[in-house]
Amino acid sequence: QGAVKRQALYACSTCTPPGGEPAGICLACSYECHGTHRLFELYTKRNFRCDCGNSKFKNLQCKLLPEKGKVNSGNKYNDNFYGLYCTCKRPYPDPEDEIPDEMIQCIVCEDWFHGRHLGAIPPESGDFHEMVCQACMNHCHFLWAYASQLAVPALTKVNSLEDEGIVLKAEESEEQKKEIKKESGVEHQETKEENQVEQFNEPSTSSGSDFLNIYGYCSKFLQKFPVETAKTTSESLFCKLKELQSKQFLKKDTATFWPSNWRSKLCTCEACLKMYSELEVPFLTDECDTVLAYENKGTSDQETERRDPLMDTLNSMNRVQQVELICEYNDLKTELTDYLRRFADEGTVVKREDIQHFFEEFQSRKRRRTNRMQYYCS
Repeated sequence: QGAVKRQALYACSTCTPPGGEPAGICLACSYECHGTHRLFELYTKRNFRCDCGNSKFKNLQCKLLPEKGKVNSGNKYNDNFYGLYCTCKRPYPDPEDEIPDEMIQCIVCEDWFHGRHLGAIPPESGDFHEMVCQACMNHCHFLWAYASQLAVPALTKVNSLEDEGIVLKAEESEEQKKEIKKESGVEHQETKEENQVEQFNEPSTSSGSDFLNIYGYCSKFLQKFPVETAKTTSESLFCKLKELQSKQFLKKDTATFWPSNWRSKLCTCEACLKMYSELEVPFLTDECDTVLAYENKGTSDQETERRDPLMDTLNSMNRVQQVELICEYNDLKTELTDYLRRFADEGTVVKREDIQHFFEEFQSRKRRRTNRMQYYCS
């Protein structure tokens, strides 16, 4: 299937010992090709293609797909593939670690971290759904602007600027400052809107500054009474991130914790999508990328597999067909049980020819029954 969007992965220390190239194998290959080997679980990784049997495995050929490329250049690897996790680079479970602690996976780098090594105390497990580690917060610096409103717990302004590890930061470019100043000027014009409406019917002989004021008023007017084209244009140009960055927000040297559906609140304007691509995190806007979505899909697939085909068939029939099918099933069950009991009583083996003979006789009796006139109550 190529690079799977998200799947459970394993690493084989028997085939790829420490010091060798990192490699990951899928669940199917862990059973079929590495059943007797020493494996350790990597949980799930995104956009990964199984390495089993490629050039990283010197003496192993994949039993499920023997013809494989030498390497999977799109795969990403970290210390997890050697059985090491967190900033402390320790195995899990760690026999030398006597401190009880849970491991939490970062949704960006997908490494696992001890709760005590995140720079912040994790909230109760039910209060958040995803975590971004310290290093990835530095890499995805734009997330700090969203953290002020979306993170768990919310990062709000503190009274003292001297609080340890906390920096107040307002990331405003010169262009953003001009936009803010311009917007404040537009708000000031709101008190004069009624007077200015009359002036629009007259020929314009205004100066450049007057033109800007009129332009600002028109923008406000379109916001209050939008038409479809104006709405589409404003939405495509509007950037949620710039609006958040124009305000003061807190930035800490810690991991951050996020609630469910927070990804849907990230800006998807053209500039932000380009930024996500450059930072190699375009998956942040995809809610199907989450581990929760992966687990829900697995649960749904299991429920589908557990469904009884006979019950599905019954549900698709009307009442008369359901009664007829149940009667036919009971007749088959009764006659087959009686037929097989004779073999059990005599201690003889049931052969293929015996079963074929039974069903031929059963079909013959069924045809004789259906050829008779049928009576139904009115």
